[in-house]
Amino acid sequence: MSADVDDTPAWPDDAVEVGRIVDAWGIQGGIKVQPFSSDPQALFSSRRWFLKPPAGPAPKTAATVPPRLLKITEAREQGALVVARAQEVSDRNAAEALKGARVFISRQSFPTAKDGEYYWIDLIGLDVVNRDGALLGTVSDLIDTGVHCVLRVPRPDAPPDAKPDEAERLIPFVDAYVDAVDLAARRITVDWGLDY
Repeated sequence: MSADVDDTPAWPDDAVEVGRIVDAWGIQGGIKVQPFSSDPQALFSSRRWFLKPPAGPAPKTAATVPPRLLKITEAREQGALVVARAQEVSDRNAAEALKGARVFISRQSFPTAKDGEYYWIDLIGLDVVNRDGALLGTVSDLIDTGVHCVLRVPRPDAPPDAKPDEAERLIPFVDAYVDAVDLAARRITVDWGLDY
């Protein structure tokens, strides 16, 4: 029997990309992370950050491949970034080698959303129907306007050569238009006409 046992946990089935390592922080192996949310609580909710290399061409040497898992010992906000330390990163050189790595967290680790609040990841893929039950499409993405979010809903009946404003509906995700969100049924009901 081999003594080399890989105790790294399996990649979570519900992994969500929540940020990107942008630089080293300090001289003792700290890292700076650009969160993909204005509220980076998901980064603080888990002490296990899973990493993937930066998107794009594969690295040329094994030394530039990030570890698959960081065990976080400290994390806090610093301006628009999150600064953190991990057991696996002992010095500035090791931290700099992680620059560009994508950070993933298990969705199960996210803090529980308050009543009436939703994570974008939970809304993407939900069917959108109007009050008459007509299917308007499926949420493909959201846009943060600063004031509120907007659902991007491709029209199921749009021809392939449709202009962008005819290919999708942009529905403000506000109480004035959103009647109900049913995550279990994977459906959002809105006050929105088929001709909007």
